[in-house]
Amino acid sequence: MKRCVHLIAALLLCLTLGLHWVALQSVAWTTMVIERSCNASLRTALATTFDGQHPCKLCQVVRAGTSAGETAKLPLKQSKLEIIRNGLSFWTPVPAAAPVFLTQAEDPPESRRDAPPLPPPRVA
Repeated sequence: MKRCVHLIAALLLCLTLGLHWVALQSVAWTTMVIERSCNASLRTALATTFDGQHPCKLCQVVRAGTSAGETAKLPLKQSKLEIIRNGLSFWTPVPAAAPVFLTQAEDPPESRRDAPPLPPPRVA
């Protein structure tokens, strides 16, 4: 059960950070390199995969998804905290004649003046 909760928490963290787009883009690049290396040399396949001029359908989906996620983030608007007082007082004055209830011990505890026994007593 605890392992399942940790797994779900890690999955949610990855989705929150946008790592699913990274995984999809990696799959797209790998697929593009494999498909293009069948028809051309590996050097040409790598060059056309990573130049940005020849995206596949999955690359376009990833680009659309990441750009949609960036536009969904709204800028934070900071506003001042305004307190409307309407003539009300925030502090209630305490009358000078208010009774004060302080409790004091009748006999303060006495401190121990003798030193502890040396060596300390052993447990039986």
